[in-house]
Amino acid sequence: MRRGFRLVGFALAMVAAAVLEGCDVTRAEGQVASSPQQATSQKIPRLVDLGAGKCIPCKAMAPILEALKVEYAGRMDVQFIDVWKDPAAGKAHGIQIIPTQIFYGADGKELARHQGFMDRDAILAQWKALGVRL
Repeated sequence: MRRGFRLVGFALAMVAAAVLEGCDVTRAEGQVASSPQQATSQKIPRLVDLGAGKCIPCKAMAPILEALKVEYAGRMDVQFIDVWKDPAAGKAHGIQIIPTQIFYGADGKELARHQGFMDRDAILAQWKALGVRL
């Protein structure tokens, strides 16, 4: 019985390793981000969403993030990082659950993080609670 559990555990570990093999950290607009701290050259707040292209809640957030990116252009930077394509980015951010949203101030410091799906109103409410005026 124990041998069966070990084999299942080993198989799961191998599958996870195969899924998590790395690529580049990709921003939503298709540009490569070289580090977790990279932002636009402007000093504006930044929302980084870490998820995966095939994750159901992440897919549901994609149009919300795109709309925020357009609506708040120049006032907030919105980025998406696919941690299934780049597990190192997930590790660097300490990600345990996807999607995870990280809110950074204009100075680049992390202000807050949220795990799970987050709708537009909740994102804007979080910025307001943090005292960030968009």
